[in-house]
Amino acid sequence: MSFQTNTPQIQTQTSLSPASSKRHVGIFVFDGVQLLDVTGPAEVFHAAGYALNLYSPDGNDVTSSAGVRLAVHGAAVDAPVLDTLILAGSDTLPGSRSLLTALQPALLTLAKDARRIASICTGAFLLAEAGYLDGLKATTHWRFAPQLRLQYPRVAVQEDSIFIGSGRIFTSAGVTAGIDLALALVEEDHGAAAARDVARELVVFMRREGGQSQFASPGETQRTGDDGLRKILDAVRANPAAGHSVTDLAHRAGLSTRQLARKFQAEWGSPPAKVVAAVRVEAAREMLEAGHSVTSAAMRSGLGSDETLRRLFGATYGVAPGAYQKRFRSTGNWTT
Repeated sequence: MSFQTNTPQIQTQTSLSPASSKRHVGIFVFDGVQLLDVTGPAEVFHAAGYALNLYSPDGNDVTSSAGVRLAVHGAAVDAPVLDTLILAGSDTLPGSRSLLTALQPALLTLAKDARRIASICTGAFLLAEAGYLDGLKATTHWRFAPQLRLQYPRVAVQEDSIFIGSGRIFTSAGVTAGIDLALALVEEDHGAAAARDVARELVVFMRREGGQSQFASPGETQRTGDDGLRKILDAVRANPAAGHSVTDLAHRAGLSTRQLARKFQAEWGSPPAKVVAAVRVEAAREMLEAGHSVTSAAMRSGLGSDETLRRLFGATYGVAPGAYQKRFRSTGNWTT
């Protein structure tokens, strides 16, 4: 992406007094970085009184994926020893081995003596590439979680987590989850009262209800490359209230019930009935977003009762169906 002099520019603190007692937070940025991965945590740390600077691989300013130019303090090699290193993400990171490799020297320079390291969104791919996540639980944006697991099998990917910490390594889910993680780090340093003050100032919750699976697009949680299994699930999605017994599914697939069970177990680690229930919960979620009542969504999705919907919905998304509907059905009525 080319640099434009007329793009909006965000300036950060460009000097840090050697005598300063503030904790120094460095955010690692590069061309194509996700803007909110940078600005969300930055606002939290700034409000909490940390010294804050941006560092790029070569010290040059960078342009975010939104076209906003970010003025950096310097190159990675010029950074002092950091208290906290924040690795912002980018949609281009997961699919670009060359970019991941090119950013490693700067990352390792910044990370070597940092007290703690935290990735935001797909910044987890940078940590995984460097080996920092080997043997650890980690999270990333829900859309890229399957790819992180496939690309780095030694990482225990937790798709539904908002953030996870292990020792000095922290990872967060997608984009705005960086704010949640930053607040948790402030709390770790200064206590809950300080983090609460920052949350109030920024008008955000200290802790959001539920996991990030509630933000995932319908159909994302049961993806498959197996054409036969995909046809089975498409049939369930098309008419979730119909009967979808294991016998019915096996007949559609031209398999025995035992063969079908083995395929489901191999693909999703769950029996057919559990996967069908998951598809029905997704169908109920779409119905809630469309304005159906909990009772209507339960019946039309094939879950049958309000109680079953509430139980499975809560287990899947970590939030009650009614609360979810209030959050995701609409931005609200602007009339007064």
